[in-house]
Amino acid sequence: MRREYPSQPIVGIGAIIVQDGKILLAKRGSEPGKGKWSVPGGVVELGEKLEKAVVREVKEETNLDVEVVHLIDAVSNIVQDTNGKLHFHFVILDYLTKLKGGTLQSSSDILDTKWVNLEEADDYDITETFREFLKKNKNDLKKL
Repeated sequence: MRREYPSQPIVGIGAIIVQDGKILLAKRGSEPGKGKWSVPGGVVELGEKLEKAVVREVKEETNLDVEVVHLIDAVSNIVQDTNGKLHFHFVILDYLTKLKGGTLQSSSDILDTKWVNLEEADDYDITETFREFLKKNKNDLKKL
């Protein structure tokens, strides 16, 4: 399925990895949101269970091994082009994950990764969908 100008919404996942009061951010290497910070994640492949997609995408993007804890939130990412035509439409399911191992290393899909204090995440140039997520969930994440 085409990611740009799709004929239907595309299902994506995001991995919320929090450790010692810090959240792992990934700088996006492709559109939508290229160059902005968000969480590791990607598109669910045909026939793939959501939890497997989370684990796979985290490993591919960060070289970290995670275990899915539970679904936290769902957000829509709908982007129109300058002519008002639908350019991107993603439904993103964000999952809380537990770090199991691995050594943090950015892949070619992302430009950089960084552990960021939860209180400072808003100060980064983050995607609108991640900003929406933080607004709704930051207080719950602080309790972890």
